[in-house]
Amino acid sequence: MLADIASTGFSGAESGSVRIGDAVAVFAQGPIGICAAIGAKLMGASLVIGIDGDDARLRMAKRMGVDIALDYRTLDVVSEVKRLTSGGADVAIEALGSQDTFKNTLRCLRPGGTLSSLGVYSGKLNIPYDAFAAGIGDYRIVTTLCPEGKERMGRLMEVIRRKRVDLPPLLTHRVSLDNIHEGYRIFGERMDGVMKVAVEP
Repeated sequence: MLADIASTGFSGAESGSVRIGDAVAVFAQGPIGICAAIGAKLMGASLVIGIDGDDARLRMAKRMGVDIALDYRTLDVVSEVKRLTSGGADVAIEALGSQDTFKNTLRCLRPGGTLSSLGVYSGKLNIPYDAFAAGIGDYRIVTTLCPEGKERMGRLMEVIRRKRVDLPPLLTHRVSLDNIHEGYRIFGERMDGVMKVAVEP
């Protein structure tokens, strides 16, 4: 989990250059999105807003430290993020990989804000130029995917060792190695509020 999910999620905040006092919106509250929110907190964000459409994921996001969890099924999340941040997020992180999510992530930024994309897009990604409020130069768009290496893993382990983050709640299900197919089924069908499945020998 550390080498993939935490590293990828944290990198969303790092690539977005989250600063002390920033307001950050994270679109998609799966394990990577939640780790992006945790990373933003570690870097000093004063407000972290998590957006999703799954009740279990929104509850987990709150449990893991997201300040405000928004349900896109019931709210105009772009307007709500702008209201909560008095004009737009400083950094918005896209952790899903869909065109609609990318568009909304871009639209919730303040002028001069940064969109940090962690999503893996299945096709061509269109950047909606109508989302740019005052010219194309006002926003910064960055991407990253699962940084690795000995030094990075050492740093992540240090954060865990010093109890700066608590990732075990993301392991919502456990299966034995003999029952690994059931674990894949639970995860693949997103059953029972699953976040991550631990396979135990």
